Amino acid sequence: MNFANSMCNTAQTMIDWSDLRYVLETVRHSGLSGAARALGVNHATVARRIQAAEQASGAVLFDRLPGGYAPTAAGLEAARAAEAMEAANAALSLSITARDERLSGPLSVTAPQLLIERVLGGILAEFCAAHPEIELQLFASNEALNLSQREADVAIRVSDAPLDTLVGSRVADQRAAVYVSRAYGERLGTTPGQRLDWIRFSHWPGVPAELNTAWPERRVALVLDDMAAAIGAVRAGIGATRMPCFLGETDPQLVRLPGVPLFAYPSIWVLTHRDLQRVRRIETFVEFASARLRRLRPVFVGDPKG
Repeated sequence: MNFANSMCNTAQTMIDWSDLRYVLETVRHSGLSGAARALGVNHATVARRIQAAEQASGAVLFDRLPGGYAPTAAGLEAARAAEAMEAANAALSLSITARDERLSGPLSVTAPQLLIERVLGGILAEFCAAHPEIELQLFASNEALNLSQREADVAIRVSDAPLDTLVGSRVADQRAAVYVSRAYGERLGTTPGQRLDWIRFSHWPGVPAELNTAWPERRVALVLDDMAAAIGAVRAGIGATRMPCFLGETDPQLVRLPGVPLFAYPSIWVLTHRDLQRVRRIETFVEFASARLRRLRPVFVGDPKG
């Protein structure tokens, strides 16, 4: 019997595993919208698959309320069963993949979008040229994908403390600095004391205290919530903002704001799941990417000539 289809009701009608996934994600994300985003489908598809699961089980899995879908006791039980199936499938996938000794086949990597754009693109191109039999798949995401669930084989992360279920190494420390566009910097001049326009992230408390001495006159010119947008705003001359040195130092349109010290910033790690670390293609990529990133340590700490 297919384990994924083994959940049944008293009439021995089996719920299809693919339908149970929709139940599970709806419970996890507290509604259809989150489930639809997680599964890459629309609301109608999620609702239809939940209805199919209810018809197969003969039970109401969600109460349809004005505020959305609320799981019933049966729905929560179905979600727990689906989660157990998901975990068993992931464990089996890890076990099988761990036996794979080929220097070929699929390899999935996740990394932050801007790290790929500025740093990893060339490293990935070099790896693909050196290992054409490896089918590289890249997930450009700032979300921390779950390696235990095989959402990716390797994660290149910016972190102070990665999960202890992962193995790998810290390949580079990082620093951040305050940057402005070249044109804005010329308008400010090299003499402190002029008013500084600041670009603030919505989750930051305010302008860093480290600017008080050199730039006591400041105003918040723009509030935003995305680093790519912040880079665009700085390039446009709207003002200054803090960003990782690898972004500022590799952008020819930006210069460091004088009179401001470097800031601490989370490190760069190359990680994989402990059960996959000896898979040949994964081990090869981890060693390759780690070595190339270590060479770029001066850029990450704001000393590109070092």
